[in-house]
Amino acid sequence: MSQQNVPVCIKMLSSRLPRLTSSKRKAAEYILANYQDVVKYNVTELAERSGTSLSTIIRLGQDLGFKRYQDFKLSLAQQISHPTQQIHEALEKEDDLELIVEKVFKSNANAINSTLRAVDAKAFRRAVELIAQSKTIEFYGFGGSSAVAQDAAHKFLKIGIKCAAIADNDLQAMSASLLAKGDVVVAISHTGRNKALLYNLNLARDAGASIIAITNYGKSPITKLADVVLYTSSSETAFKSDALSSRIAELTLLDALFVAVSFINYDQSQENITKTRNATVNKKLNK
Repeated sequence: MSQQNVPVCIKMLSSRLPRLTSSKRKAAEYILANYQDVVKYNVTELAERSGTSLSTIIRLGQDLGFKRYQDFKLSLAQQISHPTQQIHEALEKEDDLELIVEKVFKSNANAINSTLRAVDAKAFRRAVELIAQSKTIEFYGFGGSSAVAQDAAHKFLKIGIKCAAIADNDLQAMSASLLAKGDVVVAISHTGRNKALLYNLNLARDAGASIIAITNYGKSPITKLADVVLYTSSSETAFKSDALSSRIAELTLLDALFVAVSFINYDQSQENITKTRNATVNKKLNK
């Protein structure tokens, strides 16, 4: 099975691997290596084959959002048996316009849904706390992620949080070196492997800032530098080098952070939104 047809629940499991306890990790690693055979096993057989316990398998499934092991196995079986029903379809040169539109829209929708299931409630809550208590926030991203960073900075500024989006490598490094305890860097990277970004995050961490990483790959280097990691879950549909649907997942995840932080001090957020809106209203043409 090609990488693009790897079941969503398996991708979710892979992304969570670094945060699992030793027993859950052992079970997860077995499942990742043998997931096409796992659908044949009941919970007892899977526990025996993975060298773990029934409770470990059940808790692992619950971590992925499944109440019962049977629910996980059914979802896995469906995704393996019907790969064409998975929304992460690759675009082909022969696709007509209607099919291109359908595939892109479905891929983006699936990226949002699978990311929702991948969100760790504790990590999300910690990220909200760090942002709400921060002195300043800096959003770092290169390439396509820089547009996501700019969008996030625009939103958080509306509610009165001092923030900036920095896409230039040298400016990132300079600013990161001047951060301090109480400041927060939100680093957005689909692969989590950009050397310049990792270098700048090391500067920020050494300066005392907290780091929130938004990335799609659980084993990427960025996860080792971050205080909090929020994972997106997406597979690309076209031009494999471009992170298309992942950008939508990142934007949606940041929107959720924005709303959650806004609701911590709802009245003040509303007041600041009004202020910032009024500050620009005279620059708009009258109808």
